[in-house]
Amino acid sequence: MAFSKMVKPETTELLHLEVLRSERLAPHWARITLGGGEISKFRPMGYDQWFRLFIPVGGEAGLERVPAKAHKMFGYLKFLRIPDGERPVMRNYTVRAYRPATSDRGAEIDVDFVLHGSAAERTAGPASRWAETCKPGEHVLIIDEGLTFNPERGTDRVVLVGDETALPAIASICASLPSTAKGLAIIEVPSAEDALEFEHPSGVSLEWITRSHSTTPGLLALSALGEAVLPSTQFHAYAAGEQSLASGARKLLVGERGVDKNSVSFCGYWKIGAASPASKAAREAAAEPVA
Repeated sequence: MAFSKMVKPETTELLHLEVLRSERLAPHWARITLGGGEISKFRPMGYDQWFRLFIPVGGEAGLERVPAKAHKMFGYLKFLRIPDGERPVMRNYTVRAYRPATSDRGAEIDVDFVLHGSAAERTAGPASRWAETCKPGEHVLIIDEGLTFNPERGTDRVVLVGDETALPAIASICASLPSTAKGLAIIEVPSAEDALEFEHPSGVSLEWITRSHSTTPGLLALSALGEAVLPSTQFHAYAAGEQSLASGARKLLVGERGVDKNSVSFCGYWKIGAASPASKAAREAAAEPVA
């Protein structure tokens, strides 16, 4: 039986949110909590729910010019027509955690950012720089994109594999699994301090792999997956992170380990040697000293 690749959200409305607070989790991790604004319109789905995030780098006036369907082809073309210097930076991120509103506060979304480079040393990219330096009250936009991990493919037996960029998604998936779930999670990180522990079902074993600076991202995770003892009964596999890791894991599982392709969810977040597009304003902002 074939299942759809993605689980679409209830709505892809452009939502205005604001930064509530930020926290440095580790030298290379920052957690930004979003809320306020139109947070009441957000519909949590759990698992690896992801969204488009629009960050102002040339002033918040640019956010008002983002078209409603900026995540679609024609909307994105309109988005690119926003003048350089005003056009926000658009990136994809995972909902690390969602907390519903209570009697004394509104709903909140936690978003974990891998920090590349340093804002102070002017070596960080625009999203990393923003995560490192943003303040409460700053505004952003998001467009919900739904799930790559399709629960219809199973939640009782899982095999999860990814690099550090997939850590928030794998952690959120584990938080959404039933407590009786079994399987394994393989996560490759660039240093031991980047291995952020998270709650997971006791039956899901967690394997951290630390790569050296000279090792190509994803190779060690793929090697560990090739040697792993997989569940003896049908399971749902999920692979995410660097593009060759995600596609390589699918190829390994389906082609070499005999896993049904309809039981595999995968998503390439980034590609070695390919920088995310950034506006001229974003690049100049990354080169400015941090106050």
